[in-house]
Amino acid sequence: MAHATVVTSMSCEVLRTAVASRALAYGASSASSSGFAPEVQFCGLRRRGNLVSGGGELSFALAIQQHLFRGSAEKTGHRGVLTMVGSGKFFVGGNWKANGTKESVKKLVAELNDVKFEDDVDVVVAPPFIYLDMVLNSLTKRIEVSAQNSWVGKGGAFTGEIRNMSEVPGAEQLADLGVGWVILGHSERRHVLGEKDEFIGKKAAYALSKGVKVIACVGELLEEREAGKTFDVVFQQLKAYADEVPSWTDVVIAYEPVWAIGTGKVATPQQAQEVHEAIRGWLLDNVSPEASAQTRIIYGGSVNAGNCAELAKKEDIDGFLVGGASLKGPDFGTICNSVTSKKVAA
Repeated sequence: MAHATVVTSMSCEVLRTAVASRALAYGASSASSSGFAPEVQFCGLRRRGNLVSGGGELSFALAIQQHLFRGSAEKTGHRGVLTMVGSGKFFVGGNWKANGTKESVKKLVAELNDVKFEDDVDVVVAPPFIYLDMVLNSLTKRIEVSAQNSWVGKGGAFTGEIRNMSEVPGAEQLADLGVGWVILGHSERRHVLGEKDEFIGKKAAYALSKGVKVIACVGELLEEREAGKTFDVVFQQLKAYADEVPSWTDVVIAYEPVWAIGTGKVATPQQAQEVHEAIRGWLLDNVSPEASAQTRIIYGGSVNAGNCAELAKKEDIDGFLVGGASLKGPDFGTICNSVTSKKVAA
């Protein structure tokens, strides 16, 4: 009988050492390509495949994993939802961009305050800067607040860009307000305002140094995807972050294909999964096994209440960064609660 299985964060800690050699020993090939399909195994929300030797014998890591799963077979998370490695939670951010008035923001906050969110999801919203204080003072504490941008260093004589996008406060000002997150590297900052990879990486490092967590955006243009350069572009953007940030503990990666942002087009679940899996592999090869296992990788690009559940089922999609649909409280609630799609039939 199908049932949901949970591995606790402590169990995942034990596994990390055992599975760290997975990519070194087996590369990125799938278990199915070797002609062997092991029993479905998960660590948190993430499938742990490729743990079987070429001869078909169980590896030491898989033996440990099976032992842990037997020990946790009767433990289930909230409504059968699995607990992720790291924070233990799905992550959904709402980017309100330069939208809203005092009245519409007040209405949206009231709608969000009425939503019953699943326990296994971190919820963050990013209002325009001029409404940050208003939202902080009226929004339920169940939802965290993010800025849409921050400056690369300490505040000073840097006039804000409030007209079309957002003003640029220093990270100290965000922390002073009680803003815990900031979105950096969004395609509109890259391709409309001309921010370069290296500059974005430095902004991320500075925000982290001031205690502000980072939603680090990456993603390719349509012409880059059509030219087969998706991985090249995304990896270059990731490297710019990795060159500057001291740790990925407080970083959530948001993969947002530029061609799907606000266009109504959305990457298929498989297209999104392929890039998310590649990002996780890049972290493994270039940062650490811990960063690969623990960093949440979320998808953004015309996510809505109708398509979120299918996307959420993919094992390397750990949540969403939502644009237009985040301006509708009930729809945003549905997207956040798509964490319930993260169920495992074993």
